[in-house]
Amino acid sequence: MNNITHDIVAKLWNLCNVLKDDGVTYHQYVIELTYLLFLKMAKETSTENQLPNGYRWDDLEGKPALERLEFYKLLLIHLGSRGSTLVKEIFANATSSIKKPTTFSTLVTEINKLDWYSAKQEGLGDVYEGLLEKNANEKKSGAGQYFTPRPLIDSIVHIMRPTLEDIIQDPAAGTGGFLIAANRYIGENTDPDSWTEKQQGKYRRNTFYGMEHVQDTHHLALMNLMLHGIEFDPQGAGIHYGDTLSFEGEALPKATLILSNPPFGSKKGNGLPTRKDFTFPTSNKQFCFLQHIYQGLKPGGRAAVVLPDNVLFDSNIGKQIRSDLMDKCNLHTILRLPTGIFYAQGVKTNILFFTRGKKAKGNTQEVWVYDLRANMSQFGKRTQLTRQHFAEFEVAFGDDPLGSPGSLAKRIDTGDRGRFRKFTRDWIADRGDNLDISWLKDENGGDTDELPEPAKLAQEAMVELEAALAELEEILAELGEAVEA
Repeated sequence: MNNITHDIVAKLWNLCNVLKDDGVTYHQYVIELTYLLFLKMAKETSTENQLPNGYRWDDLEGKPALERLEFYKLLLIHLGSRGSTLVKEIFANATSSIKKPTTFSTLVTEINKLDWYSAKQEGLGDVYEGLLEKNANEKKSGAGQYFTPRPLIDSIVHIMRPTLEDIIQDPAAGTGGFLIAANRYIGENTDPDSWTEKQQGKYRRNTFYGMEHVQDTHHLALMNLMLHGIEFDPQGAGIHYGDTLSFEGEALPKATLILSNPPFGSKKGNGLPTRKDFTFPTSNKQFCFLQHIYQGLKPGGRAAVVLPDNVLFDSNIGKQIRSDLMDKCNLHTILRLPTGIFYAQGVKTNILFFTRGKKAKGNTQEVWVYDLRANMSQFGKRTQLTRQHFAEFEVAFGDDPLGSPGSLAKRIDTGDRGRFRKFTRDWIADRGDNLDISWLKDENGGDTDELPEPAKLAQEAMVELEAALAELEEILAELGEAVEA
């Protein structure tokens, strides 16, 4: 983020102080700001034709200060059913948490004062991404669950090397970070001006797909994609509002590349997914998403998925799903991530890299595990995660996103004192298909060779607790909206 963008993001974020006395939370503030920024940015980018006459930025700003809030609340309702398809999606069921007219009027005035000319020069998408990152890093906002750190996303995308020919999906899209990074990678590694008309059509209508089940987060995702030039088609491409673990998820098209950080924990009430195409029904969200992902890949399609440790060692239905995954796909690489990246410090996560096989069984012959957890910094506000932290892994991984036998043969097993090791399918089978594999002693007192079962269960309980707290925040937000209404 350059200095101009950083300055604008800081000023936008500081405006939340205006709303604190009005009882508006950080996450509510960003959602509220999204509606206002959409109106303002539509004016700045000369795309106000998406909005009906009389319900645009100048109409809002032109109202007397004490009448703005009342007009704004009517505007939100109006835009939920009028304007372009994108407008109706972004403003669907939109409400305002602001109560004081003077507070709201100050917000409008301060937004108008910002240097929007410079913001346009630097890229409005970068400004908005910076705002989402600020929100995710603010622990009180509860937004970290929807935001995957951008250095991690950029590293994954670099490794998976998306192309214009890909059909790219994120079934747990959050604010759209994976799709935006994949789009950026394609633009930087090809020349869009040289694309044929057919390629341009495919890019716009049949490249990026996603689903998000929290409506407020869906609004943020649509705004983010729009500012990064990714189109939304209510019948096709784009991030759709829905539950991937219901029949709605079955409508997502088969993909050649899936990038995702699915939500942790269990479905509300420990209920089973309502879709009928899962071989192993379970209330565990990450196991459901993992099934969706490997079933949703075309033969030869590849995936990179962020999952907590319990997915690697669960001895019940988890073992069956891991065995099925390794049968149907070539699970060629597991990256053990440092702690402190997601949720609480105690929750440990991994990235699984796999390719859908062209035969029904026996696709995994060996699994490479890279330990980026042992003897690593504890990430948080003091130690920021950067792309450089993944540099050695990217080199070790190699330049083949499919993990083909030829590329795996070029990898170097660094032995029991190094970070990258190879394990055969037979060796893994002898462990009961337990993929929670570690060998380095952590001098920081963290991960050790093999956690005892009680520690693993405690770790899994931590994942469940964090997910439950996130769901509680959702329920409280919904109750607050109901009371407001």
